[in-house]
Amino acid sequence: MRTAVYVALAAAAAVAATATVLANARAESQIERGKYLVTLASCNDCHTPGYFLGNPDMAKYLGGSDVAFEIPGLGSFAGRNITPDKETGIGNWTAEQIAAAITSGKRPDGRELAPIMPWRAFSYMSKEDVAAIVAFLQSLPPVKHEVAGPFKPGEKVTAFLYRVLPPGETSAPAPK
Repeated sequence: MRTAVYVALAAAAAVAATATVLANARAESQIERGKYLVTLASCNDCHTPGYFLGNPDMAKYLGGSDVAFEIPGLGSFAGRNITPDKETGIGNWTAEQIAAAITSGKRPDGRELAPIMPWRAFSYMSKEDVAAIVAFLQSLPPVKHEVAGPFKPGEKVTAFLYRVLPPGETSAPAPK
């Protein structure tokens, strides 16, 4: 009888340990999947300072760009801080709000993300892939980095600027 109790306890412990290992492996693999997708989607290009200047600051990985994109008539927009910093990033956003921003272009306050954000393409991602990206973003260390802008048309821009010009326009003159 005692042997049966010991065997039952050992079996229960083994099941519990296996469940814990599987849960941890699943969580880790979801975060790893999210990291893979963020890398593949080139999120770091627009959201890591220095990237567009040829020297990405990996200490501020996904902490927001120092280069804005100008779109005539709309303004200039820099990639925001998408780390879980509560003051300068998305640390106060829920998982559902982050997923909505990625797939529908809607911020928690109802505004639409800048047109440069490819949410229309991302809207085709599976729910599992979006959840993996959200899990990865929420797993990052918070980066305190306030991103300049957005800038309305005619406002002074305080960041480096990429311009998107309609055909027939001229590029900026060389600095004197």
